[in-house]
Amino acid sequence: MTKFNYSKRVPADGTDAVGTILKAAADPQIISFAGGLPAPELFPVKEMKEAVDRVFVKHGQKAMQYGAAKGVTALRELIQKHVKDKEDVDAELENVLVTTGSEQVLDLVGKAFVDPGDTVLVEQPTYLCALDVFKTYGANFAGVEMDEQGMKMDALEEALKSHPNTKLIYTVPNFQNPTGRTMALERRKQLAELAAKYDVYVLEDNPYGEIRFAGQHVPAVKSFDQTGHVFYMSTFSKTLAPGFRLGWLVADEDVVNKLTVLKQSADLHTDNLAQYAVVEFLQNNDLDAHVKEISDLYGKRKQLMVDGIKKYFPAGVKYTDPEGGMFLWVEVPGVDDTVALFKECLKHNVAFVPGDPFFAGAAQPGTFRLNYSNAQEDKITAGMKQLGAALQDAVAK
Repeated sequence: MTKFNYSKRVPADGTDAVGTILKAAADPQIISFAGGLPAPELFPVKEMKEAVDRVFVKHGQKAMQYGAAKGVTALRELIQKHVKDKEDVDAELENVLVTTGSEQVLDLVGKAFVDPGDTVLVEQPTYLCALDVFKTYGANFAGVEMDEQGMKMDALEEALKSHPNTKLIYTVPNFQNPTGRTMALERRKQLAELAAKYDVYVLEDNPYGEIRFAGQHVPAVKSFDQTGHVFYMSTFSKTLAPGFRLGWLVADEDVVNKLTVLKQSADLHTDNLAQYAVVEFLQNNDLDAHVKEISDLYGKRKQLMVDGIKKYFPAGVKYTDPEGGMFLWVEVPGVDDTVALFKECLKHNVAFVPGDPFFAGAAQPGTFRLNYSNAQEDKITAGMKQLGAALQDAVAK
């Protein structure tokens, strides 16, 4: 049998811990809070079908032809208006790049800016797929401590001083994955200032920001950027449908142009039909009303989950109580092996994502992420009772 000589960028066998976990959680007998999926029952299937039909009538040949690498102009214009109206981010059309999902932004930014040995500063914990992407390009990581107000700016500045080769700061400031925390307004201002002071780029990832069911909206870090050091990224995956793979970047024109060249060598351009369909949808439907429907449902499901934690979990367990998004974070004191805890919970037919893959450095034992967006209410109620029983057993051992 041939032994293939892969590049150093290819992960070694056995490193897909999350894939293994999700596979185990896919058993139909398991109530799974492990995934990170939106609620499919809220996908606007009828409205999107109508939008696609209009696309074929109005733009059929264009939609089926090769397109511009930066994206369909009409969609970029709508994104330009969207970031101004929702995030107070002033952008010209030249500052907007449409991508194949927000995951492609991570890859393009990593490819464009991260050289082997460069340091990337991340929240501790952070989005595990961002770690995977930047690791592919040879990044070293340093975790920055968080509290309930998000990344701590004093800790960030200390990390910048300790790692003078820092190239990038990666943050998910709204309803962070995995913790659900939101960065405070003043810290956002300080983050933009620190980026300029230390000449370091900030990649602001905002996939969940519109899914707010409590509290007050906080403007983007990018809205405080006076020097072009902040790159803002988002996606339609959480507000419309993840299957369309439509994300975007708002950044300095020079950055957009460089990333466009890299994108051309990856996929030429993002799917034209999906782009035109979203334009038609946005022009003929009330996106805000649709997002409110999503937010209301997720808020109800989050509260059910929090109520279950209070009722069934052992005393001393800590948890976040997010004002939006799709996740909350649990810390169970006295647990030394979170993967063993996961296996114990599987015996009780309930699953989560252990916290270990979300940490750039040493993981905090006894932590895990719960997803409430893609769980029916009766499953949340039953699953939290089962999870509480499993945790009670684990803590008692």
